[in-house]
Amino acid sequence: MTGSPVEWVKDRPAQSVRTCIGCRQREPSADLLRIVTQPREAGSATAAAPVVIVPDPRRRLPGRGAWLHPVSACLRSAERRRAFGRALRVSGNLDISALEQYLENRHEHS
Repeated sequence: MTGSPVEWVKDRPAQSVRTCIGCRQREPSADLLRIVTQPREAGSATAAAPVVIVPDPRRRLPGRGAWLHPVSACLRSAERRRAFGRALRVSGNLDISALEQYLENRHEHS
């Protein structure tokens, strides 16, 4: 198709594009880490119990997800901007220790 403002590319399959909640950059979802909230434990039904944010590298956990570059700079930026609560639509105390530990372990093995 000549003269068209859109170039047709048949070689590349379509990839979903997501936005990192830390740096706000748009990237293919394959380059980002999905994070989700884990339900509170049954014994701690109080409002003061923190909501646990966990990594979902297989992208299979249920619930609303958010996307983050798997680097500590984006994690700190998202934490500073309070982006976790807005992106995941949760409020209250947020526990990101599982996410921090995952990123540390991932960095050690690279």
